[in-house]
Amino acid sequence: MSTILTDQGGDFSKKGLQRVRDVLVRHVESGKIPGVVALFSRGGETHVEAIGTMRHDGGAPMRRDTIFRMASTSKPVAVSAAMVLLDECRLRLDDPVQEWLPELADRQVLKRIDGPLDDTVPARRPITVRDVLTSTFGLGMDMTSLGTPVMNMIFEQGLTPNLPTPMPEPDEWLRRLGELPLMHQPGERWQYHIASDLLGVLVARVTGQSYESFLRERIFDPLGMKDTGFHVPGDRLDRLPPLYAPDPQTGEFLVWDEAEGGRHSAPPAFQSGGGGLNSTADDYHAYFRMLLNGGMHGGERILSRAAVELMTTNRLTPEQQAARQELATRNVHISFGQGQHGGWGFGMAVRTYRGDYAPIGQFGWDGGSGASTYADPENRLTGILLTQVGASVPDPVRLMHDFWTTLYQAVDA
Repeated sequence: MSTILTDQGGDFSKKGLQRVRDVLVRHVESGKIPGVVALFSRGGETHVEAIGTMRHDGGAPMRRDTIFRMASTSKPVAVSAAMVLLDECRLRLDDPVQEWLPELADRQVLKRIDGPLDDTVPARRPITVRDVLTSTFGLGMDMTSLGTPVMNMIFEQGLTPNLPTPMPEPDEWLRRLGELPLMHQPGERWQYHIASDLLGVLVARVTGQSYESFLRERIFDPLGMKDTGFHVPGDRLDRLPPLYAPDPQTGEFLVWDEAEGGRHSAPPAFQSGGGGLNSTADDYHAYFRMLLNGGMHGGERILSRAAVELMTTNRLTPEQQAARQELATRNVHISFGQGQHGGWGFGMAVRTYRGDYAPIGQFGWDGGSGASTYADPENRLTGILLTQVGASVPDPVRLMHDFWTTLYQAVDA
């Protein structure tokens, strides 16, 4: 177990820091979490805790530069590519996306969410860039509609990651998406995930280069995010732990994805902005600190201040927000209580009410692979929590809750 303290500046209380460490140690010593890396900063003070081991049965220790599968915490980072295009006026918020994605022209919309796929009405208007950025374009992972014909087809066609049907390359993925009716009218209802993957296809079509190469050129390289990408090169695989999806009944550690030969060991057919990134605590810290700094990294501007404000403040109408809240509260058995923030910006949650220790205005997101990444403008606080246990069981999400509960107690005036 290791503790690394840097840039001491008195922004956290010593007693509070000890409590953060104690709760992380307790989770590892419980046997439910093999290892964890936590990096958090406030003002000029940064702390890192690397506790436990890479594998559940021991082996190499967790390190500050351990690489993790970021799962849905990819969303807040991957959306930045679209913001660059908005800043440069290569995209506009209310442009119809069919200019670049003709597969999504002339949409049909289901009359009923649980109805047959051919029982539709025409879309009232085209899908816009704004609809995709706010996850309201009409299709998504609606866990309140499992078992309906449209959700079954989404799974069967490989339109979502980490399922038995692999995601195809982007053009084929979009062709399959274009064969589905929309679940809701464009702009009507917030729905999870698929918009984040669609955004990557849009960025690639607009720029004429791969989604990853554009992200690397405009975001990753300028921020020094040298370990962030859609796969882990062979010479770094020793820094990638296995991802466990413990058995929900027995708690037995089942390997969901091994490092060698696993899903992230070679370039994927589909670069998933919704859940495909791999990264480290320091790389994600650089990104979220850039957002806290209004788009600046050192002396270099990465995004305009206005773009950052759009991303990190609530963009949902009350009607759209009600749908987001319904999804969170009706899926506590899956999320174990995470996800109940209220609002959504571009690619990330934004707290619009105070339901726990975090204040209104905190932004970021959590991942089903055991990752939690947020920044808080009010307290100038950034926190990155990474482990290798998936949310098939409550333990990694309880760890997230306890991390944020203790971290906020450590904030001194």
